[in-house]
Amino acid sequence: MSASLFVRVLVTVLVILDPIGNVPTFLALTAADPGHRTRAAGQATVVAAAVILAFALFGQAILGVLHISVPAIQVSGGLVLALVALQLLAFTSPEPSAVAGGNPALVPLGTPLLAGPGAIAATMVFIRQAGGTGATLTVVAGLLVAIGIVYVVLRAATLLSRHLRRNVIDLLTRIVGLLLAAIAVQLVALGVQAWVRHGVA
Repeated sequence: MSASLFVRVLVTVLVILDPIGNVPTFLALTAADPGHRTRAAGQATVVAAAVILAFALFGQAILGVLHISVPAIQVSGGLVLALVALQLLAFTSPEPSAVAGGNPALVPLGTPLLAGPGAIAATMVFIRQAGGTGATLTVVAGLLVAIGIVYVVLRAATLLSRHLRRNVIDLLTRIVGLLLAAIAVQLVALGVQAWVRHGVA
């Protein structure tokens, strides 16, 4: 196993996952069920890990069989985030039944916020560059450690939320709604830009 490759994968994926930046989003999306934030942290990281590892091991085959491009993932992820952002900006906490899959920890937190187009693309690039079984295992190890750090940070957010007042959570919810809307627009724009440059196929 290569230490330099491990560090490169860990740092790159951790920056893309941005666990610290996702803390306010996590608190806002789980505001309707604050008593289960610890469980939500685990669910979000498990979903993110499953999606990222699936694309690490089978990404090229999955995209090839379904004829899906990375820009298509960007656009679809942006649309999902836009729906959640509009709900947050409408001054309503996302109820479990109002989010796809019935659980905001799964969608949109687990994916596409954590395991989004950036993390998927970076993972597939590292796997393509890995030469041999040892390098592939190193990449997977780096991914797992990054996901573990995300879980620790989200668990810390659960503890932090117990000391925050409701009006602070509400303020964070509005800010997160605006930021999610901007992220959604950016994802869609990047996908459309890639289609314009390289074609839809």
